[in-house]
Amino acid sequence: QVQFVESGGGLVQPGGSLRLSCAASGTMFSIIAMGWYRQGPGKQREWVATITSSGRTNYVESVKGRFTISRDNAKKTVYLQMNSLKPEDTAVYYCNKDPPYAQNYWGQGTQVTVSS
Repeated sequence: QVQFVESGGGLVQPGGSLRLSCAASGTMFSIIAMGWYRQGPGKQREWVATITSSGRTNYVESVKGRFTISRDNAKKTVYLQMNSLKPEDTAVYYCNKDPPYAQNYWGQGTQVTVSS
């Protein structure tokens, strides 16, 4: 059974930083591309960042230069370092394979709130 468990969210002031973690199980983690996704209030879920099995990264334009995705294959964990956070980054953040599994393997997500 594939499972993703996200953590690390919280309340942070604009300009602050957070580091999200996502622990994966039940999947051949080291050979798949992993992504971070987010769903803001009243919005559809959107893709944020991807890291391939070889470590190549890609980001949605709105987070380039502020967010960094990384992975630790030994720990089957993917990270998202978020700096210079803005109120518009407020969302529930999820991880999944990129592209996401067809089955509903989405985790609970972790809430990030950027507010003064």
